[in-house]
Amino acid sequence: SIGVATQASAAIAGITGRRSHCRIRANVAAAASTSFRTPRATCTVAAAGRAAQCASAGGLSLGGLSSFSSLGGVGSLRGGSGATGLRHAGAVGACASRSGVVVAASADTAAAPPTGGGFVWKGAKIVPAIISVAVGLAIKFLVPCPAAVLPQAWTLLAIFLSTITGLVLTPLPVGAWAFCGLSMTVVTKTLTFQQAFSAMTNDVIWLIVLAFFFAKGFVQTGLGDRVATFFVKILGKSTLGLSYGLTISEALLAPAMPSTTARAGGVYLPIIKSLAKNAGSEPGPTANKLGAFLIQTQLQSSGHSSAMCMTAAAQNLLSLKLAASLGIVIVSPWLTWFKAACVPALVGLAVTPLLVYKLFPPEIKDTPEAPKAAAEKLKKMGPLSQDETMVVATMGLTVILWIFGDKIGMSSVTAAMLGMSLQLLSGVITWQDCLNEKGAWDTLLWFAVLIGMSSQLNQMGFITYLSNTVAGVLTSLALGWQQVFILLHMCYFFIHYLFASQTAQVAALSTAFMAMMIASGAPPMLAGLTMAFHTNLFGAITHYASGQGAVYFGAGFYDLPTTFRLGGIIGVVNMLIWGVIGGAWWKVIGLY
Repeated sequence: SIGVATQASAAIAGITGRRSHCRIRANVAAAASTSFRTPRATCTVAAAGRAAQCASAGGLSLGGLSSFSSLGGVGSLRGGSGATGLRHAGAVGACASRSGVVVAASADTAAAPPTGGGFVWKGAKIVPAIISVAVGLAIKFLVPCPAAVLPQAWTLLAIFLSTITGLVLTPLPVGAWAFCGLSMTVVTKTLTFQQAFSAMTNDVIWLIVLAFFFAKGFVQTGLGDRVATFFVKILGKSTLGLSYGLTISEALLAPAMPSTTARAGGVYLPIIKSLAKNAGSEPGPTANKLGAFLIQTQLQSSGHSSAMCMTAAAQNLLSLKLAASLGIVIVSPWLTWFKAACVPALVGLAVTPLLVYKLFPPEIKDTPEAPKAAAEKLKKMGPLSQDETMVVATMGLTVILWIFGDKIGMSSVTAAMLGMSLQLLSGVITWQDCLNEKGAWDTLLWFAVLIGMSSQLNQMGFITYLSNTVAGVLTSLALGWQQVFILLHMCYFFIHYLFASQTAQVAALSTAFMAMMIASGAPPMLAGLTMAFHTNLFGAITHYASGQGAVYFGAGFYDLPTTFRLGGIIGVVNMLIWGVIGGAWWKVIGLY
C-alpha cells in the first residue's frame, strides 16, 4: 500500500456520471505524484459532513485504495486487494466528470518533495517568522529595561510583542504561533507552567467557545435561515427594503447568536447569494446588479448589530473581562451595555443601508419577486421543526438568564453552560458537532495565551507603568481627558489596519488604552464600555479586518478598491455616529 497525503483549501464537492473511470491525483508521501485507475468504478461523493464511497469491481492496479477521509466527511474507496490510506487535510476535494471520466483532485495541493531527496522546508514562513522573533529580541536586548519595570516583566513584554507581531504576519496559524509564544514564557522561566496556563480557566474564554457551539445550532437546524427569510418576505419589495430586512433580522439574531462570522457565513451569505442569483447577479460583470450591494450593506451594518448587545460578538465579552482586570466593574452588564449602546446602534442600523445605497448603488432598484420567493421558501420549510423549537426554547432561556442572571447570582458563562447542556441533552447538537468545531478550540488556545500574557503584564505592574508614563506626557501637553479620550480612540481605529482580527487587537491593546484613558482622568465606566463598542466598528474597513469581512469578500462580488473605499468612509461615519450621537446619549444617562 502507498500512503497518500493531500492538502486542500477549497471546500468543493461535485460529481456527475454514475459508471465511469475514476482517477485520483494526489501527492505520494515518499515520492512524486502518481495516479490510480479503477475500471467500472461507481462513485458517489457528497459534501462535507456526508460519506463518500467509491466501489471498484476490478480492484486497484497499485495495491487497492480503501480509506479516504476529509475534513468533516468520511468515505471509502474499495479495491480488490491491499489498502492505502488517503487523508485529505483541507476541506473537500473537487470532483467532476468529463466524457465518462471522473476526476477527484485536491485544490491548492502542496508541491511534492523533490525526487532527489533534497531538503525542503515545510515549517513556518521564513520571513514573517524572522521578523516576529526579531521584534522580541530587539525589545529584550537592544531597548534598555526602565528602572521602574521588573526584568521579568520586560522579558514577558518582549515575548508578548513577538507573539502579537506573529499574529499579524502569520508565520504559522494563529493558534500554533500563540502556543510557541506561550512555550517561550515557560522555557525562559518568565512564567511558571501554572501562570502560563492560568487563563485556560477564564470564564469569558469559555463563553466564547460556547458561542461557537450556539451558532452551530442556529445554522444546523436552519432557524437562522428561517428568521432572515421571514424579513425578506416582509420588507423585500425593493432593493433598499430588502437590505433593511436582512439588517434588522441580524440585529435580532445577534444577541442569541454570538458570532458575527457564523452569522455571515452560515446564514446571510447563502441567502444573499440565492437572492442575487434569482435576480441574475453573479460574481463578475453582473455583480453590481444586486449581490455586491446586499453583501456590502450586510457587512457594514454588522458592526452596529454586534455592538448593540453584550452577547452579540466574542470580542465584547473579552473587552469586559479586560476592563474588569483594571477594576472597571459593571453592575448588570447585559442591561448596562444595552442601555448605553442602543441609541447609537439603532441610528447606525438606520443610516448604514441608505449610505451604502448612495455610495454603492445597485443596478436593480426593485425586487418584486423576492417576497414571493421568500414566502415559497417558508412554505417549503413548513412549521418549526423539533430541533428549531428546542433552539428557540434553550436560547430564549439563555438570553433571559444573560439579562437577569445577576439578580439570582448566575453569571453569563453559567447561563451559557446550562443552555448548551440542554441542547446536548435534547439532541439539537451532538458532542461530535462540538468536537468538529475546530475554530472554537483554536480560539480557546490563542485567546487564553493572549489574555494570560496581558494579565501577567498587568500583575507585574507594566500596564500601570505604561499608563502613568503616557498620562504624564499628555499632562505635560496640557490636554484634558476629553482630548486624550478622542485621540486614543482615533489611534485605536487606524491601528486596526495592521490587525487581521478584532479579538486579537482587543487582547493586545485594549488594556493599555483603557489604562491610559483612566490615567488621564476619563471616567472608568466610559472608558471600558466605549473601548468595547469601538472594536465592533472597524470590522469592515478591510477584507481582512474581521472574520465576516473575509467571508463576504471571498464570495467574489466586489474588489479590493471597493472594499477599502467603502470600508474607510463608513468606518469614519461609524466613529462619528458613536462619538457624537453616542456621546450625547452617554451624557444623558450619566456615564460622564
